[in-house]
Amino acid sequence: MLRWQQWNRKAQKWLLALTLIGMIAAVPLGVVRVQMEQTSKEVEFVFNYRNLVQIASYHAHPRAFLNEHLKQMKNAGITTMAVFESTLAELSTAGRLTLYNGTQAATLQGKLPAVGENYTYLLFTGPEEEAAIRPMIEETFARLDIPFGSWSFGGRNGMVIQTPVEDAILKTMPPDPMALKQLKDAGFQILPRLSDRVRPYDPDATERMLAGFAELGVKRILFDGNSVKGYNDNAELKSLEHFGGLLNRYGIGVVSIENMRVPQAGLSRLALLTDYNIVRLYSLSDGDAAAMSPDAIADRFLLAAKDRNIRMFYMNGAPTRSLEQGGVVHPLDNIYKAIGSEEGAVKRLASFGFSSGSAGHFDVKTYGWQTPVKGVVALGAIALIALLVGAFVPVLLIPAFILGLLGSAGIYLVLSGSLLEQALALGASISAPTLAMVWAVNRVRNRTDGARRAVGGTDWTIAARSGAFGGKESDAEEGRPVRWMFDGLSAGKRFGLALTIFAVTSLISLAAVPFVVGLLNDVTYSLVLEQFRGVSLLHLAPIALTAVYLFLYTGASVVGSAKRILKMPITVLWVAVAGVLGAVGMYYMSRTGNAGTATSLELFFRNTLESTFGVRPRFKEFLLSHPLFIFGLFVALRYRVAWVLLIVGSIGQLSMVDTFAHIHTPLHISAIRVVLGLGLGAVIGIVIIAAWQIVEGAWKRWGPRNLKW
Repeated sequence: MLRWQQWNRKAQKWLLALTLIGMIAAVPLGVVRVQMEQTSKEVEFVFNYRNLVQIASYHAHPRAFLNEHLKQMKNAGITTMAVFESTLAELSTAGRLTLYNGTQAATLQGKLPAVGENYTYLLFTGPEEEAAIRPMIEETFARLDIPFGSWSFGGRNGMVIQTPVEDAILKTMPPDPMALKQLKDAGFQILPRLSDRVRPYDPDATERMLAGFAELGVKRILFDGNSVKGYNDNAELKSLEHFGGLLNRYGIGVVSIENMRVPQAGLSRLALLTDYNIVRLYSLSDGDAAAMSPDAIADRFLLAAKDRNIRMFYMNGAPTRSLEQGGVVHPLDNIYKAIGSEEGAVKRLASFGFSSGSAGHFDVKTYGWQTPVKGVVALGAIALIALLVGAFVPVLLIPAFILGLLGSAGIYLVLSGSLLEQALALGASISAPTLAMVWAVNRVRNRTDGARRAVGGTDWTIAARSGAFGGKESDAEEGRPVRWMFDGLSAGKRFGLALTIFAVTSLISLAAVPFVVGLLNDVTYSLVLEQFRGVSLLHLAPIALTAVYLFLYTGASVVGSAKRILKMPITVLWVAVAGVLGAVGMYYMSRTGNAGTATSLELFFRNTLESTFGVRPRFKEFLLSHPLFIFGLFVALRYRVAWVLLIVGSIGQLSMVDTFAHIHTPLHISAIRVVLGLGLGAVIGIVIIAAWQIVEGAWKRWGPRNLKW
């Protein structure tokens, strides 16, 4: 056993060295990522053309309204129009044709409806519309084997299609060619929205369509629906590969929509086929376009570009009926102010280096040295995880490292390298802040109850005789009362120690950052085509492990502390405390990830911080965890009960690591956010300590004299 302890001590030094080597190896991988993030600085403002057509249809002169607002959009800074695939219903709304069912067509002609027929009738608005639209309609219904023929009335040519109107209007056709030409002539870029509803996949028709897009200067395609074009037929027709090849041939990229509940199927594959010629898009909903203030919309766009690498902003603006205003209203004027005013998004983004134009993709460069270097980073992550295991069960230090090596090899060979990278990044993210808190607890223990072992070591020097977080059950019987106060350190000394421990703890926690950055440096994470899994575990595990260490590892023995806790009587107070902690924990977990919501007060503070510092630090770091951690350290060096506050400190430590786990956020933004959180948190913590000193001094002077600590 003694020899095993000696091996453990030597292994601890080697594992620390491997961890440091892994951190250093991650630096060039981080440099490559930073260089990539600087290769795309143009942003693009897109409006939903379908919405504009809908709004225009509610006015007395739709075409005049549409033309006027196209000019206003251009002046406001909107550069691009998103054009959907068309249907007969949308062509009717756009004024290209008029639709009738069989009864309406018969009534129009002064006849009785034909018995046993339920056809669709349409009349083109004029010769220009017929020339542009009729071939597209005929091709669509011929492909679907639905008979059609000519029909006319009142000097206008049209068609009769042998299917009910309710069925005919659901057939998907290519985008309106007249709209494409009008928008091109008006100086807009065009963003086609294609679906995978036209099946089976037609290679020739798709190539003709993309060739036409290329002639119009189309640079990107945004997909409509749950999958990209060609996905559903890919197994039989290899349609995704064909479509990706066409995109490359015509120099057209694709777009990814941020925060979709379910990612569009096939997008990751298509991104790979196009060598990641893809940009991320933020979509402003109809409701937000109407309800949010122009300043709030501009702030949201700025935050998306600066903090989330968004390069395309898509605006919706559907018409709504308003009884209060007595008519149909729209949010277009609100959008114009948000985009083109003096404080609008165009100028705000320009002030941060984002010029308005065509959104470009990140220039992804790969180097031969990246794979072996990432292997060194992975080795360092395994060592860090083993150190965490050894901190709680020293005898498992070496086995944990060996099992980590074998398990990593198995995951890489049997499952996937991506899964291994995420697993090791998660393990390192949990290990570093937990080890940091273990170190902080031991430092407080050293200064109060006596020396403890080093992190990952094997030697124990138990100086504790009893305590609130451990100790011997026989202490009270032996006449050794529980020590609730620790004398000997002045307030100035405790203040200096608190700041020093806080600083060193934060540095140890941030040791996880190189592993997250190095292991998850693939562009798929920056584009959110691949996401870092296990965020909920990262937000919970360091807190739980810190609590376990504090309650079980600060006494005479782990077993003794566990027995003492299990024998404690359960009172109503403990049940109430457990209920409160459970509610707080549920709220805390609900705020993790992208699904969390913020209160109006918090949104106000966020905007204030954003406008003041340019980067918003995290609330739970600078306003909660960091200040209470510093205050807890200061008080814990005198009062044992304050050790509980160290658990709160673990929240801020893990949150700093989690900030860098948002890979889509530029690396320098994450670094600034963490530094601001540490600085503001330290200031607030110092203020709390000063207030505590005043209250404590007043209590000692004027409080009850017979109070026993």
